[in-house]
Amino acid sequence: MNLRFAVFTAPLLLAGCLTAALTSSLALAHGDEDEPAKPNCPKGQVFDSKSQKCLRQTSSLVPDADRTNYAYRLAKDGRYEEALALLDTLKDPNTAKALNYRGYATRKLGRTDEGIGYYLQSVKLDPQYAQVREYLGEAYVIKGRLDLAQEQLQHIKSICGSTCEEYQDLAEAINDSSKT
Repeated sequence: MNLRFAVFTAPLLLAGCLTAALTSSLALAHGDEDEPAKPNCPKGQVFDSKSQKCLRQTSSLVPDADRTNYAYRLAKDGRYEEALALLDTLKDPNTAKALNYRGYATRKLGRTDEGIGYYLQSVKLDPQYAQVREYLGEAYVIKGRLDLAQEQLQHIKSICGSTCEEYQDLAEAINDSSKT
């Protein structure tokens, strides 16, 4: 009886496991790949892509690229002060990405004018950087300067068209602001 039970249930168990594995793979494939992963290091640490672990943010082993990317992850998770503190540790804080992320965290803390200043510095370094133009446009929407936001929207359109995420997000922010 036990052998017969095993012969019939083993294939069913295997099929169930395969179904679960395929379902979870499909769910991951439909995930938002543009959104940075949730930060997983404790406060004061940064993820090092080379060692694949969290290191102290003061460690000289962590390159600026990892610091910059992790600062963005922190900011997108609402940990704005931590993001700014991490950006303060960069050897070269004057890159388009670092200035964009500093502007984002600063704006989200309610310091919109200061954030705009960082965005403008980023645009000077890389005028074709669509994301900074989106965030700059969103800051202009906050300030009630829809004319300047529309200008950024047109720049984005010339960079990546009207179907890219940056264009869509800024267009939505402009549209939503006109409804209020």
